[in-house]
Amino acid sequence: MKQMRFSAAKSPPQGLQTRRGLFVLVLSGMLGAPTLLHAQSLTWLGTLGHPSSVARGVSDNGSAVTGWFTRADGKNFAFRWTQSGGMQNLGTLPQHTTSEAYGISGDGNRVVGVAFYIIPYGGSWRGFEWTPQNGMRDIGNLPGSPLSRADAISANGSVIVGTGEDYGPVLRAFRRTSGGMQSLGTLGGSESRALGVSRDGSVVAGWSFNHLSERWAFVWKANTGMQGLYPLAVCCGEAYGVSDDGQVIAGRSHSATTERWHACLWVWNASDYSPRDLGTLGGNESIAYACTNNQIAVGWSHNASGQRRAFRWTPTAGMIDLSEAYASVLPPGAYLEAAYDITPDGRYIVGRGYNAERGRFEAFLLDTLCLAHDGDVDNNGCVDDADLLAVLFAFGNAGEILGRVDTNCDGTVDDADLLTVLFSFGSGC
Repeated sequence: MKQMRFSAAKSPPQGLQTRRGLFVLVLSGMLGAPTLLHAQSLTWLGTLGHPSSVARGVSDNGSAVTGWFTRADGKNFAFRWTQSGGMQNLGTLPQHTTSEAYGISGDGNRVVGVAFYIIPYGGSWRGFEWTPQNGMRDIGNLPGSPLSRADAISANGSVIVGTGEDYGPVLRAFRRTSGGMQSLGTLGGSESRALGVSRDGSVVAGWSFNHLSERWAFVWKANTGMQGLYPLAVCCGEAYGVSDDGQVIAGRSHSATTERWHACLWVWNASDYSPRDLGTLGGNESIAYACTNNQIAVGWSHNASGQRRAFRWTPTAGMIDLSEAYASVLPPGAYLEAAYDITPDGRYIVGRGYNAERGRFEAFLLDTLCLAHDGDVDNNGCVDDADLLAVLFAFGNAGEILGRVDTNCDGTVDDADLLTVLFSFGSGC
């Protein structure tokens, strides 16, 4: 923290004396109205000149993102975005016409998804894996049908999970390793889909029909096979994401009180996974797509006006509307519609939002990291009245999403943050 030092022969500048007086007055009066606080940064990832894009996966350190962009003719194409190179069109498989990317490895060098071949009276879909060295390649299929799609890849890159068509033809969740593609079966029904996988590939989650044709969330492990996850109510559930350690699963389930779909976390409790209703942002429905080991979840929820908004949920703060919590980095009229993935440390979140400056829906990368600084709260290069007032009006706030008003990143806006601003006052101006 940069500080201004004064000798006995020199008094502080008059402006600083005035602010110090204000500081004492405010502390004695305990001004501390809560405000919406600030994120570190938001990056719109672009569209390669096309109408829209969406981000579906992010690497461990936030340096690579994957998803797809949509052309004016409605066709989607997978992309990989990097901080150094921007957005890259990954193309599609030979003889296929479109593609979508859903998962990315921890190092950002492997992307998985599905390529489509569309004809007037039908078509086909094939799962792919893309690497910088080999480009896009077909991942293969279950016996009995050429159809497959890849929905997730383990962080270590060793396991791909998704859905393929098996003998019948029926749709089956699969797990693909260097040894080949394995059908994971069902919960007694006609169909299953694998949508999430742990870091080492040992835990898989998704949904399956049971013998009553109800859609239930499942978890699969090599030693237990596929097991249903108890829903919030009598029925039903879907799982979409798995934490690195496999002990937290994200998805949605029918609420026991409203019977609507609510975002849900299933957390391992030494003998089974227990469901937890994450609620909504005041609307009817919500869904969680990804989670971390310490039970941070992201997804989307309807707000009280029925609008779809991206959320972040934590055990202490509950569900937070990212468009409100990080309004300072959004241009007027912009909002974050859905969050689809989060890094293991909870720092980076990716998804789709409305970029009002461009007038389009666009993939985003949100950096939520709090960085300690010298008191320049609004990050305009000058520590001035605006920075002091921001801290004063947030004084006493505590929590996980405080932003730059928490100058030392200790989780509370307090005396230390005010002193940081006061002793740096006038710097850079």
